[in-house]
Amino acid sequence: MTIESAAGRSADTPSGGPAATRPEPHRTDKIRTENPALHRPLLVAVTLVLVALNLRPALSSLAPVMGDVVRDAGLSSGQAGLLTTSPVLCLGLFGVIAPRLAQRFGTERTIFFTLLVLGFGVALRGVGNFAALFAGATLAGAGIGIIGVLLPAVVKRDFPRRISLMMGVYTMALCAGAAIAAGATVPLERALGQWTGALAFWAVPAVVAALAWLPLTRGRQSEAGPAGASVRGLWRNRLAWQITLFMGLQSALAYIVLGWMAPMLRDRGFDPTTAGLIVSGSVMVQVVAALVAPMLATRTPSQSLAAVSMLGCSLVGMVGCLYAPLWTIALWAAILGIGQGGAFAVALTLIVLRSPDSRIASHLSGMSQSVGYTLASSGPFLVGLLHGWSGDWHASALLFVVIAVAAGVFGYLAGRPRQLRL
Repeated sequence: MTIESAAGRSADTPSGGPAATRPEPHRTDKIRTENPALHRPLLVAVTLVLVALNLRPALSSLAPVMGDVVRDAGLSSGQAGLLTTSPVLCLGLFGVIAPRLAQRFGTERTIFFTLLVLGFGVALRGVGNFAALFAGATLAGAGIGIIGVLLPAVVKRDFPRRISLMMGVYTMALCAGAAIAAGATVPLERALGQWTGALAFWAVPAVVAALAWLPLTRGRQSEAGPAGASVRGLWRNRLAWQITLFMGLQSALAYIVLGWMAPMLRDRGFDPTTAGLIVSGSVMVQVVAALVAPMLATRTPSQSLAAVSMLGCSLVGMVGCLYAPLWTIALWAAILGIGQGGAFAVALTLIVLRSPDSRIASHLSGMSQSVGYTLASSGPFLVGLLHGWSGDWHASALLFVVIAVAAGVFGYLAGRPRQLRL
């Protein structure tokens, strides 16, 4: 089976929203086995949520205590920039190998062992020096990249008639994990008396999620063989690249916010705790937006309006947080949260809607998230460079505008009612 390139016959065929949620042909689902846990959709959904909750704390927990980390670990500005950039870069570099790992070991087993790697990476940050912080960030980013690629394919495979609902629940859990970590890390630092313990704490929920996921690994067969054969032509497909660039650019905006919004707010006069709470509140709004956006977006065959609208909210909210009066910050942070949560949810939903089956969804997820997150890693890195060069946040605001407009263009293109042609 191949995906035709844009140079051959039309690679993009109309795919109305509801039609994209039809059950997959049986020929692509050759991995169901006797494990009773696999026939309990609620159990699978709950464990999926537990896993998703762990895919952002490693990224959002650092920014609220970054000032203390830089001071106590004696980091340079370049080293601090690496700690915010390296995990996002690893999301991209390691996400591309996720489909092959799933083919070789099975999706459930791959997710289980990768959760353990993620937990180890997060715990390693408790050592407190730059080498450990960097190694921990790298391992955590690699784990998040692999799991993040595989979970949308699990949704496509196990919930073919509940795609919009489950993608909303999945994205909601991602945003909730980010919000909880952003808001709770400073209180944890004060309770434990050190930022090292506060950062290492987030390994605990990763281990809990791994234990909850473990029953799903029993009885699953490897996805190798004919059903796991490689997908040809995907990297030459226009629609695949439109989804990939939309994913990458909106993710760049998200990681700029996660990595730099708290320092931006501190420079505007907020204390560290308040700045962290504002970021956490914005991400909590993402939770609601992430749940609702996929269900609203799939009410029509096209998701273009939803994608562009969410990018518009992100842009307006970010500019408001940087320049509006301080007493209005809560409003702009909420608008920013609506935009970012909705854009991310729509991007993930497009991966599933535009794929004819779970195998294609896995490869498209690998492409869009590996390339997308590699591209996204440049966002916080460029903000660090621009801030160091200019000494203020004006150049960073202009960068945010440029990225948001570009993301809106590719979101419009990816949102049109098309599907990858087999």
